[in-house]
Amino acid sequence: MDAGATAAQQHRKSVTWQDWLEQQIVHDWRPGEWDPQSLVFTGDYDNPHTAVSKCRTVSCTAGVLNHTGRLCRRCGKALRASGLDVETFVATHVPPQRNRGYIAETCKVPGGTGGCPRTAQSRGLCRSHFSQYWSYTRRHPDIDMDEWLRSRPTPLSALPPCRVPGCGQQQFAATIELCNYHHRAWQAYRRVEKLPVAVPTPVRLSWIERQTPYLTGAQFSLRPLGPTLRAEIMYVLQHRDQNLKRVNPGATRWIIDELHEHLDLRTGTWLSVDFQTLVKRWTNADLKGHVRYWDRVLRLSYDAFRGVDPLATQHLERATVSLGWRHRATGTRIDNNLVAVEQIRQRWFRQVLTAWVRHADPTTTFRDTVRACVVASDALAARPHCGEDPTALGLADIDAVVEAIRTANRLDGQPAGYQYRQTLMTRLFAVLEFGRVNGLMDSIPGGFTRQRHHQLRKDRSGDETGKAIPETVIQQLDGYLPRMGNGIAHGALAPADVDAMFQTVYIILRDTGRRPQELCTLSSDCLQVDGSDFVLVWDNHKSRRMRRRLPILRQTADAIRTWQARAEQLPIPEVSRPYLFPSITTNSRNFHMHVRSLASAIRSWVDDLPSLDSDVAGDDGVPVPFDRSLIYPYAFRHSYAQRHADAGVPVDVLRDLMDHRSVETTMGYYAISQKRKREAITTMRLTVTDRTGTPAPMSSATAYQTRAVAVPFGNCIEPSNVKAGGKGCRLRFQCAGCGFYRPDASYLPAIEDHIRSLKADREAAHAMDADEFVMRNLTDQIDAFTAIVAMIKDMLETMPPDERERIEDASRVLRKTRAAEHRKLLPLTVTRRENPTE
Repeated sequence: MDAGATAAQQHRKSVTWQDWLEQQIVHDWRPGEWDPQSLVFTGDYDNPHTAVSKCRTVSCTAGVLNHTGRLCRRCGKALRASGLDVETFVATHVPPQRNRGYIAETCKVPGGTGGCPRTAQSRGLCRSHFSQYWSYTRRHPDIDMDEWLRSRPTPLSALPPCRVPGCGQQQFAATIELCNYHHRAWQAYRRVEKLPVAVPTPVRLSWIERQTPYLTGAQFSLRPLGPTLRAEIMYVLQHRDQNLKRVNPGATRWIIDELHEHLDLRTGTWLSVDFQTLVKRWTNADLKGHVRYWDRVLRLSYDAFRGVDPLATQHLERATVSLGWRHRATGTRIDNNLVAVEQIRQRWFRQVLTAWVRHADPTTTFRDTVRACVVASDALAARPHCGEDPTALGLADIDAVVEAIRTANRLDGQPAGYQYRQTLMTRLFAVLEFGRVNGLMDSIPGGFTRQRHHQLRKDRSGDETGKAIPETVIQQLDGYLPRMGNGIAHGALAPADVDAMFQTVYIILRDTGRRPQELCTLSSDCLQVDGSDFVLVWDNHKSRRMRRRLPILRQTADAIRTWQARAEQLPIPEVSRPYLFPSITTNSRNFHMHVRSLASAIRSWVDDLPSLDSDVAGDDGVPVPFDRSLIYPYAFRHSYAQRHADAGVPVDVLRDLMDHRSVETTMGYYAISQKRKREAITTMRLTVTDRTGTPAPMSSATAYQTRAVAVPFGNCIEPSNVKAGGKGCRLRFQCAGCGFYRPDASYLPAIEDHIRSLKADREAAHAMDADEFVMRNLTDQIDAFTAIVAMIKDMLETMPPDERERIEDASRVLRKTRAAEHRKLLPLTVTRRENPTE
């Protein structure tokens, strides 16, 4: 051991835990809120880093913890009993005087420069003047207080302040050194401890030294604590402050009050408390979060004080490398995660992972990386050698690890999706590659590395209905839109403004199909006008493509413009002004609405709906309730894509709308199982007609596929055209006049689109002064196709509702199949070779 290390150890032995904490504490912390003399913290209502705000009632001075724009408990109860609306109540309500043995009003006796300065005790009079008034009225019962105040009393001099540090109130009486509030507390303490009236001075002074001033909801005091526990709490509070976590006076005071049941506040230390026992009967998540944070920070700091390597302990924590990490890009805090190292069973694997944590300074990748290593460790533990011997590892072992990731489940036991499993794969091999490069895995054979066949593939063999919300359910949600945002708090926004904001969020989410993060980060000038069309400007954060442009409908643009005009008048944080949807406070990690706020609002709205039916009928014919857990922000992106795919939008167009790089990603929304496709063809083949409306059903589903060829607006059974894959039509696709034309209901939208195209061609021909036969040909085609459309619609109208619904569902399936198909002709001819002998 070198001399420097020895000197450091000797220094640690000479410095106590309390001394080490004192060296870390900033003594001029939070001036204006923290008073180092009285050890009292008084939260500033205007400080966004303090979890307290003033009650919304104008005449009330009470504090409200955690929330802004809310009422205190007493005013909330009075509001419910008053029957008034909120705006009228907060402007007119005057809360009654609080009486908890502590009244800061002065005596009502006039005179002098400002009247009697003593503290009022009864009926607005100080103790001495009330005694005089009571004695006088016994002799003159016809005299009321107002007359007595005008003629009799003389103001007295102010009494000395209460002996309790930081109290500031006058003594209860000239012979009592405590104020009214602390005098009552002293009497109660003396009765409980069965002390005599003449208590020794040291006992009384010791009690006074431990007392706190009268505390409001925005205050806490460290006066009752001993020096070590006081230093620990000051350290952890300042640590929260440095990591942009708000200081909560109510939670701090509550925890201090609970500590007295677990240790001696004067001599104890937090390290002797089992925080699991401390919170076992609590239900408040905020308090539990505070205690977990305090316990984690203090125990890690104690290890640092003792010189213990945090990576050598039984738990691996992202915060052990640097307590209170900041995100490298935004500078904001990152929540800590705790992982038991014993989950990584192989010693060599644990060493590689801990070295990676120390070197890589992980942030958002930490949780997935550890999860991937745990899955890999479990897979190796199932091998014959349990993965303990590094020299015995080989290709079969890494294959087993990859197979474990291929079949991995999420922490809740549900099957993991492709993207999650791909993330685990990437994180695992990043750690192993780090170990290889840095010489930590030199004893492991080279076969234990990633191979070319270690790839994950998406499974598209099944019936991929996707995660889209059915259109029938979305229509029901639209009907419940006025309930969106009800009862949700969002910063200082009024309830009506919160409702309007989240309703706008829903409309954009439904109509544009953007990812939740892309929607939350929309800029305040995201709407642009391109001629008579509206364009949404957004950022694709996932692919790092910014300022993307998406055509949107007028009603969607109107909703955005309405909210933009309203947001300009709202009290939102200044840092949120560049964004369309603001954050809750300036202390938020992001300056825009957080994705969690969006998800929470949708979940609260959906869960409170009176009814939500699926499009599936039960045995009694009544629709089965829809599974509400399937409604979440990202599901609306699937719905947007599925809506366009079902309408037969070409796959390349939908790729641009979804802003996918690869058409293969978009193809997932068009995937139809062979079973569903065959069922749709079986249904549709019976509805085939010829151009005159005469039924011409195909003999089988196979015949529908093999004898017919799809043209843009129907089927054609002409042999030469079928052989040419639809490219050998001799009538130049004037199908409405061809005897081989076989339309059905699945082509109805395409035929209507073709009619509109023909009408546009006719207008262009007219403008070009085309000959009459050209105009006549276009008009005849329009009339013929219009007759076919009318014929198909009449046929559908005459069908029973259940059969018509079956035909429409089959039509959607076939349109989606055609949109995804690439109809390339096979090379049916062979190119003549130059040399026949080759």
